[in-house]
Amino acid sequence: MNPLLSSLQPYPFERLRGLTKGVQANPALPAISLGIGEPKHPTPDFIKQALTDSLDGLASYPATAGEPALREACAAWMQRRYGLALDPATQILPVNGSREALFALAQVVIDPTQHRESGGPTVVSPNPFYQIYEGAALLSGARVVYANSDPARNFAADWGAIPESTWATTQLLFVCSPGNPTGAVMPLEEWRKLFELSDRHGFVIASDECYSEIYFREGDGAAPLGGLQAAAQLGRSDFRKLIMLTSLSKRSNVPGMRSGFVAGDAALIKAFLLYRTYHGSAMGPAIQRASVAAWNDEAHVVANRALYREKFERVTPLLAEVMDVALPDAGFYLWAAVPERFAPQAAAAGLSLDEWFTCELLAQYNVAVLPGSYLAREAQGVNPGTGRVRMALVAGVDECVEAAQRIRSFIQAAA
Repeated sequence: MNPLLSSLQPYPFERLRGLTKGVQANPALPAISLGIGEPKHPTPDFIKQALTDSLDGLASYPATAGEPALREACAAWMQRRYGLALDPATQILPVNGSREALFALAQVVIDPTQHRESGGPTVVSPNPFYQIYEGAALLSGARVVYANSDPARNFAADWGAIPESTWATTQLLFVCSPGNPTGAVMPLEEWRKLFELSDRHGFVIASDECYSEIYFREGDGAAPLGGLQAAAQLGRSDFRKLIMLTSLSKRSNVPGMRSGFVAGDAALIKAFLLYRTYHGSAMGPAIQRASVAAWNDEAHVVANRALYREKFERVTPLLAEVMDVALPDAGFYLWAAVPERFAPQAAAAGLSLDEWFTCELLAQYNVAVLPGSYLAREAQGVNPGTGRVRMALVAGVDECVEAAQRIRSFIQAAA
């Protein structure tokens, strides 16, 4: 058995199930889950039709590089969204969702034989983070160093807290913008600093952008800045040492299709294609053709954003009356602080503040949220998720508003 498997920590939702195993949810109220970030809006009919119209593709083995039509659709979307002219043949590669690609990329990039004198290669991750970053790093033979989010800077990762000696052994940096769970979007100057560090130390930057199409205004300047877009604005048109990863799951409400793509440095794409050819990661032809339809249409994405906008406009003010919470830069999560006055009750129960809140909210009001500490690790003496909860506004508008009203009632009643 691979000994590195023992280094993996339980997934957040596994921990959540363990935490709430003995909790009896209030049976008088229908359950509402804000815990899992799974899109619940209906899949557009035209995507389902494109999928069923392409079932003849089941009779063919797919190419790992994907059909030219899919790579061209992805490239056309990159041109429309970011103003970037990418070569579909060398700078774009379809993947089975960003999660799979994030994990696989680390196996391509990390050389575990390097930096043995200083503990081996390093992967730097934001903190809190998507746990695939950590698992991918550990199973590639690297150690993980965490950059804590800074509430004073809208939860931006404090890359400056990572010492130069750590950057010197870093081979891969995971960036998530808009962030999960904080929703923070990285500005151009932050990208400039990371590119300078990458140039100095030679590490690859993996930019996870699966929430990039959920934001709260329309028009020029409203959409979050992307990693390749930032590179182009800074004169780095070869996208050296940079890969962005995106997905249709949140954009088009098709998480079950497992469809996305990576784009960027042609040399990295070439190596990634080689790895994936052996890994057996080809996307099915029917999924590819449905993906072409999805990437080629923007009207359903605008409608999807409007639903999220309405939810955030109605939910955020309700929660802000009783919690430290604000509209994020983008994404579909609220990153809310549990009132500190509940700390004695949490301590008496032997739980962290966010764990106690999660259990009591479920027991009394049948609303599920995710403890923030489960999405982070202790670094620099603190777990930056402790005392916060992540709320995924993925259910319908009325259900999300009902959840917010229950949370407000819970906090007010427990005052």
